Amino acid sequence: MIRVAHVSDLHVLSRTGTRWRQIIFNKRITGYANLLLHRGRVHRRDYLLQVLAGAAAAADQLVVTGDITNLALEHEYQDAAALLAEAARKTEVTAIPGNHDIYLPSLAHEKRFAHHFHPFLGTDLPELAVEVPAGRFPTVKLRQGLAIIGLSSGVPRPPFVSAGRLGATQLRALQTVLAHPEVRRRCAVVLVHHPPVDGRPRWLRLRDGLVDLPALQRVLAPLGRGVLLFGHLHLRLRRELRTQSGRLEVIGASGAALDHPDPAVRAGFNLYRFEDDGTLVSIEAHVLDPEGGGMQIMPISENGESR
Repeated sequence: MIRVAHVSDLHVLSRTGTRWRQIIFNKRITGYANLLLHRGRVHRRDYLLQVLAGAAAAADQLVVTGDITNLALEHEYQDAAALLAEAARKTEVTAIPGNHDIYLPSLAHEKRFAHHFHPFLGTDLPELAVEVPAGRFPTVKLRQGLAIIGLSSGVPRPPFVSAGRLGATQLRALQTVLAHPEVRRRCAVVLVHHPPVDGRPRWLRLRDGLVDLPALQRVLAPLGRGVLLFGHLHLRLRRELRTQSGRLEVIGASGAALDHPDPAVRAGFNLYRFEDDGTLVSIEAHVLDPEGGGMQIMPISENGESR
């Protein structure tokens, strides 16, 4: 049995040490305004610490599906990397970026995400990775019956746009990864920040979804079994993607630090159990109980079928 814990959208915040010249002439100004008006009230550091500790203790693998930082400031990178390093003392950690982690073109050019999070970007098939704004992806970890595949959809965007893009080069690399014999004989656990199913019109995806979603789904079409894990929506939900060869579970995690009355949104982590051969046997949410201080275990609601 292998247990995989899934957290997302940590949005590690920094209100101290921020210089105006770091934010006022670029996209960070919109994120900083959001921090002051909204996020600072709902993303709680104490919740985040409890969730990360619980997830690390519960699992053999901890996967983090992006938006690890809030403004991609240097001290946010450092703080977030330290938090993941603490979790990695108990379990193996795999991380991918979200749009908040690759906020500016300069960050992509300097590969700041890869610089700070390289301990969590390891891959068993390095020859199949390609250069993208966040570093080298896809990453692949072959663990018992699982192939944990990390993708990067985080790219710099203009203000008020949070859409992601995988890009043709990364999608071709993913196709090669999925065809690799060591991957094919395992259950693929694919990590991507932006939702890999989205029934909204294309113009909405261009604003805050995955721009090249149809291309991703074409690459995934040969898969007969697998699990797609994502974040971005700050909502815990479960969907399904039917392929020409079978069906894939599609599961979203909410924000790991969110203070919210709705248990589908409130801070927590998802836990998946797989047999040694990669068969998925259980899916559950561990949701923080704000009154009791522990975790409540509950199912993740079905949210319809997406094609």
